[in-house]
Amino acid sequence: MEGSLRDAYEHCRRVTRDQAKNFYYAFLTLPRARRQAIYAAYAFCRLCDDVADSALESEEKVAGLGEVTRALEQAEAGRPEGPVFQAVAHVAATYDVPWEYFHEVVRGVEMDLTVHRYATFDDLRTYCYRVASVVGLICVRVFGCTSPQAQEPAIALGVAMQLTNILRDVAEDGANGRVYLPQEDLQRFGYSEAELLRSDFNDRFVALMRFQVQRAREQFQEGKALLPLLPLRSRACPAVLGGIYSRLLDRIEARGYDVYAKRVSLSGREKLFLMVRLWLQSLLPFRRIATAW
Repeated sequence: MEGSLRDAYEHCRRVTRDQAKNFYYAFLTLPRARRQAIYAAYAFCRLCDDVADSALESEEKVAGLGEVTRALEQAEAGRPEGPVFQAVAHVAATYDVPWEYFHEVVRGVEMDLTVHRYATFDDLRTYCYRVASVVGLICVRVFGCTSPQAQEPAIALGVAMQLTNILRDVAEDGANGRVYLPQEDLQRFGYSEAELLRSDFNDRFVALMRFQVQRAREQFQEGKALLPLLPLRSRACPAVLGGIYSRLLDRIEARGYDVYAKRVSLSGREKLFLMVRLWLQSLLPFRRIATAW
């Protein structure tokens, strides 16, 4: 690997180390070359998020994401600009990753700037697909899996993880004017948006959250079908991610679904323990890791 490309991957590794929380522990389980490729994918997603999370006005953020799209097109044309796009271009060529996946990530991040409510779960699922599932589809290519059967469980796993993020961050998102929980579900359980924005914890909110947690668990269950389709050395990464995010759902349930009082999280020690346990289990027959989530 030439020096400039090596430096590009090192930049992506540092970004992942400094910014990734739940993901970094899972990435450590991968062989070095595939781990570097995943770092590049994460650094690209982080670049998009940084534009959306900046202090710029909304119109300027949309313009900034337009620049990301332009840079993607340049990279696809063989003229990558900067370390992230240099690494992404190498990943796309090496692992036959469709460029459309990267464009979908940009569209998903742009939705956070233009869409603040979701009428139905199908609408929310489109958002989850763009910001999470397509990243899973990128990872599947990097893992070395070419089976068409891997696509749907990879999508389901991404949806499950993004739903878990949404449930954990209900209060924070509400404070920022975003309500990700589908309006149809708020109406179904008689819990108003005004109550959500006030962080009102009551029986209706518990029923709403119990329903959402079950929905996320169903998506995780579908995602499990991905694991036996992956090469043995790559299997631990999604197993660890699924384990960490499932544990967050456990934590939400253990709190009686009160995500308003305090942000749900796992300690670094807990994540490390899960990584080691699930990494070891991934080397065993599949039925042993099928119970990890």
